[in-house]
Amino acid sequence: MLVSTPIGNLGDITTRARAALQGAELVLCEDTRTTQRLLTVLGFSARLEALHEYNEDARIPALVERLQQGERIALVSDAGTPLVSDPGFRLVRAAIAAGIAVTATPGPNAAVTALTLSALPPTPFLFLGFPPPRSAARRTAFGQLRSAELAGLSATLIWHEAPHRLADMLADLLAVMGDRPAAIARELTKRFEEIRRGQLANLAAHYAQAEARGEITVLLGPAQAEATTATDLDTALCAALATHSLKDAAAMVALATGLPRKHVYARALALPASDAVRGGK
Repeated sequence: MLVSTPIGNLGDITTRARAALQGAELVLCEDTRTTQRLLTVLGFSARLEALHEYNEDARIPALVERLQQGERIALVSDAGTPLVSDPGFRLVRAAIAAGIAVTATPGPNAAVTALTLSALPPTPFLFLGFPPPRSAARRTAFGQLRSAELAGLSATLIWHEAPHRLADMLADLLAVMGDRPAAIARELTKRFEEIRRGQLANLAAHYAQAEARGEITVLLGPAQAEATTATDLDTALCAALATHSLKDAAAMVALATGLPRKHVYARALALPASDAVRGGK
């Protein structure tokens, strides 16, 4: 069973999560010390074993065998919902492939909590885990997202980030993705919870000067639709007219640009005949 645990406030532990941990013969966790502290506060103990990115593959065969023998095993992360930016996915996939029933106790999740507090569009959203730690790789990853946006992706983007990398991450994000509404969520559900909302440029400037502390979630609002210039429209029409009839080309370009079909059709009629080889009448 996948068991969600609090991301900061221990009051967020659910009745089902408590019962699952108490009833488990084995609790798999990222850091046994972290989970032991949680169980101590909850007032009971359990057998704990570490499962993390460095030992998960090696441990899977034995764990699957124990599950097949009927052992009750719970999987937790250090905080929040297991598998979301945390180990466990490979074990769950192997268990399902072996015909073992896997279930979960839903609960806290930092990314979704931050999204609901951000004042950014909640759907669709894309959770991306932690960005690469080095600037060059980070900018490459952001560049791929920007290309996807230019191809039509429109979603609120969400990352986790370490506090000592936040300022550099925001600077790279601004350079690649451009200025737009964003939010920084810090220490969610804890005593010093803070949600800072505003334009990305302002947030980047703030954290270039202010030290960030605690658990950080970064949210970036969807890109605004790109304005289509007359040159862009003519280029798209010429390309479409090379292989399609005027009517079909206008319909395709109108769909791609979001412009009214009558406007695009009128522009196609106005294009000089030499500008495109028309595929039909």
